[in-house]
Amino acid sequence: MRFPRPLVKVIATSLVGLGLAAVAHAQTAWDMPTPYPANNFHTENIQQFAKEVDEATGGKLKITVHANGSLFKANEIKRAVQSGQAQIGELIISGLANEDALYALDTVPFLATGYADSKKLWQASKAAVEARLAKNGLKILYSVAWPPQGLYSMTELKTIGDLKGMKIRSYSPTVARMIELMGGQPVTVQAADLTQALSTGVVSANLTSSATGYDTKSWENLSHYYDIQAWLPKNIVFVSKKAFDALDQSSRDALLKAAAAAEERGWKVSEEKTAWYIDQLKANKMKVQPAPEALQAELLKVGEKMTAEWVEKAGPDGQAILDAYRKLK
Repeated sequence: MRFPRPLVKVIATSLVGLGLAAVAHAQTAWDMPTPYPANNFHTENIQQFAKEVDEATGGKLKITVHANGSLFKANEIKRAVQSGQAQIGELIISGLANEDALYALDTVPFLATGYADSKKLWQASKAAVEARLAKNGLKILYSVAWPPQGLYSMTELKTIGDLKGMKIRSYSPTVARMIELMGGQPVTVQAADLTQALSTGVVSANLTSSATGYDTKSWENLSHYYDIQAWLPKNIVFVSKKAFDALDQSSRDALLKAAAAAEERGWKVSEEKTAWYIDQLKANKMKVQPAPEALQAELLKVGEKMTAEWVEKAGPDGQAILDAYRKLK
């Protein structure tokens, strides 16, 4: 049976349209909110991760990264991924400590102060963190540590008494507790808002990494950086389990492979850039130094108290993680 030429043209056009629709349907687009600036090493690592996923899936899975809290603020990202407003996101684990004390582990002061110990702490706690997030329909793809946390101040600090009444920026419940024990006044400020908070006097001191100090140009408002190496908090990149399960097997495999590469690369870059960040603080005339002996001794006592408090709150699971970590050391 022969169709008239105009009808053949219509059928052919329709088939092409259906083919394009199938290709479009085969492409999956994910939005990824992140809390940090585009030039932060975590964000740069995520951009590389997204690029590798795109390439490995032949464009079937495209991840659009929304940096610096532009799509959702840091404290909104978990719920956004849970509710399907975004499919994948990044957050700092300790920011969830109000939900469960276990999430506060890597910000317990002076428990793990270097990269090797931080990796061991993650090894001991990862399964428990994964299990808790799984209850919320979330799956961890990878984790990367920040550089060690230091103490920034407008003034010279000699003892813990010099912090009394000072407004100090906090980014998690654990950090807020440490500030209280130091005699300061915790003020919650997300990374994206820190520069403004410093310039307007909302806070006059800060407990954070050399990386965040560089990102926010802390030298414009603060003069001293004490390299106390209190802890190495970790960020996680996580995905909606529903969105992950909806991918075909080859895309899931590509995503996991890119995540493993991003974790290895991220830890390496974090450690390598730590000295560079501190050099940048020095180059911009910040007074960079270790904490005076009296101050460091007082801070270590705060750490001991907070370790005991954390174990009490986290219960048997927390104690088991702490025991496992200490066996790895």
